[in-house]
Amino acid sequence: EPGLDALVADNVRQERLAFTTNLAEAVAGADAVFIAVGTPSRRGDGFADLSYVYQAARDIAGAVTGPTVVVTKSTVPVGTGDEVERIVRETRPGIAIAVASNPEFLREGAAIADFKRPDRIVIGADDPPAAAVVSELYRPLYLNHAPILVTSRRTAELTKYAANAFLATKITFINEIADLCEQVGADVQEVARGIGLDNRIGRKFLHAGPGYGGSCFPKDTLALVKTAQDAGSPVRLVETVVAVNDQRKRAMARKVVAACGGSVRGRRRRGVGPVLFRAIDSPTHEN
Repeated sequence: EPGLDALVADNVRQERLAFTTNLAEAVAGADAVFIAVGTPSRRGDGFADLSYVYQAARDIAGAVTGPTVVVTKSTVPVGTGDEVERIVRETRPGIAIAVASNPEFLREGAAIADFKRPDRIVIGADDPPAAAVVSELYRPLYLNHAPILVTSRRTAELTKYAANAFLATKITFINEIADLCEQVGADVQEVARGIGLDNRIGRKFLHAGPGYGGSCFPKDTLALVKTAQDAGSPVRLVETVVAVNDQRKRAMARKVVAACGGSVRGRRRRGVGPVLFRAIDSPTHEN
C-alpha cells in the first residue's frame, strides 16, 4: 500500500498507534472493538467461513471490562451480526455489549486515500447508542464531507455484498462485450470509453481482461449466491456473472495454451510487468 509504512511509523512515533498480542490489554476500556478477520469461502459449498469471526467475538467478549460496541468490519453474510450478538451475550451476560456492522469499501492499492476520503461510510446498528459510538469515531471524516449512512445491521451487511457483486457484474459485462467485439471487428477499449463517459455508468471497472479475481470478488459473489439461495430468493443475475467469469478465465487459459503451440508442458512461466493491485482494476489474485 503506497504510503502505509510512513503513516504507521508516524503514528507510532506520536504514540497514537500501538500493537499488542495481549487481547485483554488491547480491549481494556475500549468504547469500540473492531473484528477484521478473513471470511474465506468454505470448502465444499462456497459459503463464507465465519469461524474466525465467531471466535474473535468470543475472545473479545471474554476480555472486555465494561460496556463496549463490537463492530464487524469483515465482509459477512446477512444475519451474521445476529449470531455475533448471541455469542457475546452468552459469553458475558453481565456486561452491555452491542454489535454493529461497518463494512469497508477500500480498494487495495489505494486503501489510505479511500479511507481518508471515502465515497461513503456505512454503519449498521439496531441499537441507536451503538450507532452513535461508531459515528463519533468517523467524525473527522464527516468533516471532510464523507457521506455517512446509518442503517440497520442487516442492511449494512448486505450493502457490502451488493456493492462487490455489482462491480463484478460490470467487469463481466465488458468482458462479454469484448468477446462480441472480436467477432464483429469493433474496438472494446473504445466501446468502454464511449459508455464510460456516461456519468450514469462511469469509467471504472470497464477494463476487459481475463475476468475478475482477487481476494474479494470471487468469494463475495459466491457467498451472496449461497445466501440468496438459502433465503429462497436466488440472485440469478449474480449466478450468471459467476458462471460467465469462470468460463472467461478458462477461455483465456486456452488462448495462452494455443499461443504456446498447443501445450505449456515444460515451459517456464514469466509474467510481463509487475503483479500489483491497481487502484482502478480488480486484483489479479485467483485469475
